[in-house]
Amino acid sequence: MTATGHSLRELIAAPHPDHAPLPSRAPSEPDVHELRGVPYAEVEGSRPLELDLWLPGSSRPGPLPLVLFVHGGAWRRGRRDDMGMRTRHWAPRPFARIAAEGFAVACADYRLSGEATFPAPLDDLRAALRWLTLRSAELGIDTSRTVVWGESAGGHLASLLALTHADPALVGAVIWYGPSDLTAARGRFTPEDATTPEALMLGTAPAAAPELARGASPLTHVHADAPPFLLVHGEQDTMVDCSHSRSLASALEQAGSPVELRTVQRADHGWLGLSDVQVEGLFAHSLAFAHRLVA
Repeated sequence: MTATGHSLRELIAAPHPDHAPLPSRAPSEPDVHELRGVPYAEVEGSRPLELDLWLPGSSRPGPLPLVLFVHGGAWRRGRRDDMGMRTRHWAPRPFARIAAEGFAVACADYRLSGEATFPAPLDDLRAALRWLTLRSAELGIDTSRTVVWGESAGGHLASLLALTHADPALVGAVIWYGPSDLTAARGRFTPEDATTPEALMLGTAPAAAPELARGASPLTHVHADAPPFLLVHGEQDTMVDCSHSRSLASALEQAGSPVELRTVQRADHGWLGLSDVQVEGLFAHSLAFAHRLVA
């Protein structure tokens, strides 16, 4: 022990994310500030988990509603600040656009399937929400008004978070072409195949672990008190069959939970096949949906 009463190991370690100083806010796009690479959790034997934050640059009344974005990448790869291939050239960037409309935006890391298997990535998103709630006064955000927004594999995790997280409960979900059912063959996916991204995320073929696959399927967790969902999916999606969103929408409707399903003609995965104007329209529609939930 040292004179301070702490071990050398404790002194060497970086400050815990719960009380580590926040980085300075850096100007980004017009009227938007960024905080990049903010640690939010320490996981034993793993890399520190970080998130990026976009905040309106000008002062706004009261704590800000939050958009928690969950990136795609087949649960195997991806970057937390990437909304998909069709938005990478945007200026201003998509998260700056959301922040400029009065939201705080958090884009969180989660452990990928080469690092840990389900439910690790969902646990990480819960940890991000816990940290954002803990530090909400410093950040000027209100996590009781959180909309989760995810695309592809991130849409799957965002759906699960919206359907199962209770403290705080989310106010809504925007899901772009996300898987909802890991138990049945859909499109190119078959639950018997141990090499699919779904199987790698679970750690085994879904058919070999049916209860695990059910637990990882948003369809299993639909309930009457689910928050409002916006499901947007390309009708020609060759990676995540459009039936995933149709089935989830149907289950939410039958449960009496608010849901809007928007299928898009001639759109493949990641909005391949659409014009820039069409993709901009889908983004604007999604942002307007989020606005209505926090108004």
